Amino acid sequence: MLEGCRIFLVENEFMLAQEFQYELEAAGAVVLGPEPSVHRGLARMRDQLRIDAAVLDVNPDGERVLPVADALLARRVPFLFTSGYEDMVVLDRYHGMTKCDKPIDTRGLFKALDRLVASDRA
Repeated sequence: MLEGCRIFLVENEFMLAQEFQYELEAAGAVVLGPEPSVHRGLARMRDQLRIDAAVLDVNPDGERVLPVADALLARRVPFLFTSGYEDMVVLDRYHGMTKCDKPIDTRGLFKALDRLVASDRA
């Protein structure tokens, strides 16, 4: 399902970002990023005409990812959050959004992305 999909990735943990990128590319996706910060994520978004879905670390580089999430919502791009802890501000503000807990189960992440992409195409 991810074949040819352009997946935007904001994740500052280098090893995790590399693993996500490798796994997504192995599934046929085109990875935009990974970007390690909100600032760099927003800059990358400005350069992209098409983003099919996004994976956002809730707290990249010590800063909440809310501006990136809001920009994606404005563009109607589906996304999910990843986090190692509960962030009630994010969960309350983006009620109903998918959140994958760290440590990430790659299969679970892919299933969630498949659902996002499928629902966006429906």
